Amino acid sequence: MHVAPLIAHGAPDDVVAFRSGSPIRAARFLADIGQLAAGLPATGHVLNACQDRYNFAVGLAACISSKRVSLLPSTHTPEAIRQLGSFAPDAICLTDDPACAIDLPQFRFPRAVLSDAQAWPAPLIAADQLVAHIFTSGSTGIPVPHAKTWGRLVRCVRIETERLRFTAAGPYAIVATVPPQHMYGFESTVLLPLQSGNALCAERPFYPADIASALAAVPAPRMLVSTPVHLRTLLAANVDLPPIELILSATAPLDESLARKVEARYAVPLLEIYGSTETGQIASRRTTQTAEWLLWPDVTVTIRDGQTWVTGGHVEAATAMGDILEVTGVDRFLLQGRVADLVNIAGKRSSLAYLDHQLTSIPGVIDGAFFLREGAPATEIGITRLGALVVAPSLDVKAITTRLRERLDPAFLPRPLLLVPEIHRNATGKLPLHVLQSLLPDS
Repeated sequence: MHVAPLIAHGAPDDVVAFRSGSPIRAARFLADIGQLAAGLPATGHVLNACQDRYNFAVGLAACISSKRVSLLPSTHTPEAIRQLGSFAPDAICLTDDPACAIDLPQFRFPRAVLSDAQAWPAPLIAADQLVAHIFTSGSTGIPVPHAKTWGRLVRCVRIETERLRFTAAGPYAIVATVPPQHMYGFESTVLLPLQSGNALCAERPFYPADIASALAAVPAPRMLVSTPVHLRTLLAANVDLPPIELILSATAPLDESLARKVEARYAVPLLEIYGSTETGQIASRRTTQTAEWLLWPDVTVTIRDGQTWVTGGHVEAATAMGDILEVTGVDRFLLQGRVADLVNIAGKRSSLAYLDHQLTSIPGVIDGAFFLREGAPATEIGITRLGALVVAPSLDVKAITTRLRERLDPAFLPRPLLLVPEIHRNATGKLPLHVLQSLLPDS
């Protein structure tokens, strides 16, 4: 592959996106791209902070077509922006939020669009063109940028398209609860529709009723791109959804029980994607059918000195993974958990993910998270304790602890177990460290 088109849609009237249920055609999309590209300041780096997914896609494509590089940090905290400014001193912020507080020179996404403008055909982009730097979360240090070239990104999402097996007459309307700036959202809610001939949806619904409304506003066939946290919340709310052809999940492994409940409730296949910021997506599975993950073609997993490495295919460079993978075949593996999640207490091993699963499986528990009490005094015999945050309005600490005793070794019982009204997870369902610390009594 030496070049790849900016979009895979074959005709100017093909639907590229929906906003509030109204279709946006390919020729209009390309015209909006040209308008924005012509108006952007003369700079080589653009932080795309647009919250509207269509605006984000126009901004991304405008940068690609004008050979600018998009910057996609995982967070917009002042410290992250300062670090980004050191990495790319010429960076500007493209935003559609009038109240945007990002401390960079800002360029407002144009409110007025040339609604009757047309542009066709789509430009061809060189496969080796650098189009984005996507940053890790920085949870273990300074966020690290990872370069993404056009050809490898396209190759990756084309494989995803094959795995998803779009069988209904398209275009699929792809509704997503995750932001476009996150690697999962970037690939599966922006690049995937643009490179598969399907249609993205501008909105990013969060609450169950909003998700149902967003799906109902677009025509069938529909696809929902979400996370385990959002799917669990959907089930708990008992919200009816219009017919869906496919649900996709990522950011954390689904347990089989939740996957079966989702498939049964909404009569739809649920697929999972596995990957990382560094590698992009590299594997998939249907959780109700197998625990094994099937790798993307030409991607290989090797174990060296206890460290898992991924290389080949669309992966830009050999990458050490933060997860423990057990290779079960030439193109398959089992996910055993994150290295950072493993806990060893009194010679007994478990993982935070397993403990979280046992906690949230208790009837009446809406959400919960175990954490290692780093810096807390150890017990008299030198054992560091675990703690847990729990959202369970109908239960008390004693009742939850009793249920946990039935499920866990006493060494893993949380001390303290803190009841909280809500756990404010980020847009991909994860619990950032600074949020966890704000909920603890000593914070």
